[in-house]
Amino acid sequence: MTCKEQKHNFERDGYLVVENLLSAGEVETCQSEVHRLHELATKCFENDDPRRGHFQLEPYANQETHHGSPILRKIEQTGNLSEVFFNLAQHPDLVKTVQNLIGEDLLLFRSTLMLKPALFGSAHGLHQDSAYWPMDPPALVSVSIALNDATPENGCFKVIPKSHLWGVQEWGRIARRNDEPLTERTEIDQSEVITVPLSAGSTVLFHSLLAHESEANLSPHPRNTALYAYCPSRVRLKGSGQRTFRVVAGFSGKSEVALTSR
Repeated sequence: MTCKEQKHNFERDGYLVVENLLSAGEVETCQSEVHRLHELATKCFENDDPRRGHFQLEPYANQETHHGSPILRKIEQTGNLSEVFFNLAQHPDLVKTVQNLIGEDLLLFRSTLMLKPALFGSAHGLHQDSAYWPMDPPALVSVSIALNDATPENGCFKVIPKSHLWGVQEWGRIARRNDEPLTERTEIDQSEVITVPLSAGSTVLFHSLLAHESEANLSPHPRNTALYAYCPSRVRLKGSGQRTFRVVAGFSGKSEVALTSR
């Protein structure tokens, strides 16, 4: 697919799949780093380390540990904990793809590991990211990089194509029990939901207004995802105040840029 075709498909459907963004070696490095971060989480919880705030436990696991390790739903601000995931946010092929979609100047809005641990991974209800993010216009791009195979069995990504054209809507809770519906929105046509399986190292890029969801992981296989969200230069904060973001590309070589409200 050419850059022009990628941008056209993204703008039409609200998402884009890029196969084999990472090499097998890069995937292995990331998997090892996820294991190290689990070990760090164990130490942080045992010692009441302030870094424990980066780690969120699975809310519906009915237990905090499994084989001595915490059962984690996600790890926030991974760049503060891991050089591997700090660098992955500026992977050359990834940055080039995102720039093609939203422009040369890129700020890193979010750096997260989304974890669906084997047997315990909770469902993610149908939602739009921009319904929870104080950014205007709601024109960010999120990137979900599969660090192991993402399948229907272990709760892979699901989307409603073209839903990024709906505008910001209300959605409620994201974390869901496996016996709950993924949305209370009865007017949503579930036949429009598309399953997006990914092989390890592949990625899906999606507009921050795209409605998406994922089932619980009750399989014996984890689904670990490196998730990044990028701001184009035209985005500002809603409300009042100021917030500083790391520059990934552009902005005349600056390392950080402070965004204020309009």
